Amino acid sequence: MSLADYLAKNYLTADSDKKSKKRKRKNRDGGLVIDDDDNLGWKKTADEDDEDAPTVVGGGTLRKTKKKSKSDGAAMWTAVGVAAPSHAQQVAADEAAADAIIASTAADREKAAEAEDEAPEMVDTEGVLRMESGVKAGLQTAAEVAADMKKKQDEEKRKAEEAAKEMGGAAQETIYRDASGRIINVAMKRAEARKKAEDEERKKLEKEKAARGDVQNAAAAQRKQQLQDAKTMTIARYANDEELNDELKERGHWNDPASGFLRKKKAGRSITGKPLYQGAFQPNRYGIRPGHRWDGVDRGNGFESQWFNSRNRKANVEKLEYQWQQDE
Repeated sequence: MSLADYLAKNYLTADSDKKSKKRKRKNRDGGLVIDDDDNLGWKKTADEDDEDAPTVVGGGTLRKTKKKSKSDGAAMWTAVGVAAPSHAQQVAADEAAADAIIASTAADREKAAEAEDEAPEMVDTEGVLRMESGVKAGLQTAAEVAADMKKKQDEEKRKAEEAAKEMGGAAQETIYRDASGRIINVAMKRAEARKKAEDEERKKLEKEKAARGDVQNAAAAQRKQQLQDAKTMTIARYANDEELNDELKERGHWNDPASGFLRKKKAGRSITGKPLYQGAFQPNRYGIRPGHRWDGVDRGNGFESQWFNSRNRKANVEKLEYQWQQDE
């Protein structure tokens, strides 16, 4: 494809064989011509004679005609398009448009004010003036404001209940499904989880109870019963309280010096219901009596006696140190 065909296809023009006329310049000396700074448009000088270039004036385009005058043979020019308005005409049009907008806005405001004045006032059945939100207008007390708020809340609650009844309770419940798409009964799942948690807690308590001895479990049950009885017990307990005195008398102490000549208690049973051993035995740190079938032979490694000896030795040393400090 030649250059002429390419320009004719894309730009709708082609190079012609005719050569443009050479520009006639009167001043062939050349040189730079500085125009006035106020000239912002294009100015065609007298020495330039470009017949092919159009001149834009006022948004319009001058089109050259082929008719020539009889006198000088110069080309005739015809204005194409609409001429741009002048500055004064543009300012006048803008002012007229602004005045029209201002007048329209003022008319709308007057119409809205007239409609507001003509609107009826909101008065309830009690003859009290209320605002658009339903609140009483004017000065009010705190009790009146609280009563209005409570009344409004009750009304909103009533409307919500009515809407819930219309929609139905099932519409508000969330439907849960498993991986296969089956509906999960949430209430049943919660009941199963609650039952499982209760079973785990019960098993844990039973395991802890089994780890303790029979005496410890019986003592815990006795303390629980004492707490239940304390609910109906008086706050003050005096020296003539028979229940308290009987409880103190029943307590036995292995190092009681009067236990040798006091009346022996009848052989009873332990807290677990088993018979008690009535013979002498070496005390231990837990105060546990031997079984009623014990033959009196100590088969231990002597740790309990060493433990008591160590505590007694420590107590004696502390007592002697205190006495030495006092002597100094």
